[in-house]
Amino acid sequence: MPEPRPETLTINMGPQHPATHGVLRLLLELEGEVIVGTRPIIGHLHTGFEKEMENRTYHQNIVFPARIEYLATFIEEMAYVLAVEKLLGITPPPRAQVARIILAEMSRVASHLVFLGSSAIDVNVSSGFMYCLQDREEILDIFDMVSGQRMMHGYYRIGGLHQDLPEGFEARVRQIAEGLAGRVDEYDSLLTDNLIWRKRLEGVAVLTPQTALAYGCTGPVLRGSGVNYDVRKAFPYGGYEQFEFDVPLGRNGDAFDRYLVRMEEMRQSRRIILQALDRLPGGPVRLDDRKIALPPRGELVRSMEAVIHQFKLVSEGLHPPAGEVYAAVESPRGEKGYYLVSDGSNRPSRVRVRAATFNNLQALPAMVYRGFIADVVVAIASLDVVLGDVDR
Repeated sequence: MPEPRPETLTINMGPQHPATHGVLRLLLELEGEVIVGTRPIIGHLHTGFEKEMENRTYHQNIVFPARIEYLATFIEEMAYVLAVEKLLGITPPPRAQVARIILAEMSRVASHLVFLGSSAIDVNVSSGFMYCLQDREEILDIFDMVSGQRMMHGYYRIGGLHQDLPEGFEARVRQIAEGLAGRVDEYDSLLTDNLIWRKRLEGVAVLTPQTALAYGCTGPVLRGSGVNYDVRKAFPYGGYEQFEFDVPLGRNGDAFDRYLVRMEEMRQSRRIILQALDRLPGGPVRLDDRKIALPPRGELVRSMEAVIHQFKLVSEGLHPPAGEVYAAVESPRGEKGYYLVSDGSNRPSRVRVRAATFNNLQALPAMVYRGFIADVVVAIASLDVVLGDVDR
């Protein structure tokens, strides 16, 4: 007699499921409650941003990156403008570089707070969600103060920033940064030794270093598996080489380690912000090059040359030399890179985004194999997926 084979059941999780943090469909094959196969099905949120960016000028494209990974918009803008600046061979003024780093690290903290709050509510720790969102609101108020918008800022410019930091910016950021250590300690005391939290996360969704590297994972997902790779350290950009900070690593590669890595990253971001505030220089926030950066608005009323440059840049845009570049930054989800190809015209002939969530999500089947269906929620939460980052 042949050996009896267990029957499997194929079910859909999503595409609109509260635990998938977006529009994601998972095709699960189960033996009882044990997962023996997982297939992520993406594309429900496809936007076509890469192709859209090939049909607009370099300056007009600044609005698109923030809508790809919308929880860390300043970091997205930074990745794109660094790529264009690399194509042009220019470096923004020192004040603009330090200000970019402050805003980028605040974006990292804000994004990790969304991860922490949403992960907590996924496993029925509802109080953590409200605390995290309340602290994030203070950071979004700073973003509103700087750019006029809480999200989708459009504040970075090729060659610097749209305008100088507003009055009172440094004092408010320092107040938030100094209080952040105590807030993270509160989250630590609320969750880290919480028996329910540890039971749900420890030993769940384990990802070995070899598997993480094979799938091209980066960010806290890779570092949670013990692999020391952070773009800010490996390939410093935008002035990060001037700052002291540590790269937290996990040991077991499970959901709990990925949580611990992000908790420590918030502390390290606070450390970078305070250093940046101490060394924030004076001076301009945009290059004084009228063929690259828009002239100050005050000059438009008294300089015909400024009006001409303004008209040319807005209507026609930049003409970078022909060539191709790749610029990467460390986003809250890992390596975010922009590959641009210029043919010498005012529009990029090719734009390709290296999205960290896309690679990280590919590792999900390996993470949940032979686990329980209830642990899929924890696995997705530990990846901190942004589906706009996948379906761009």
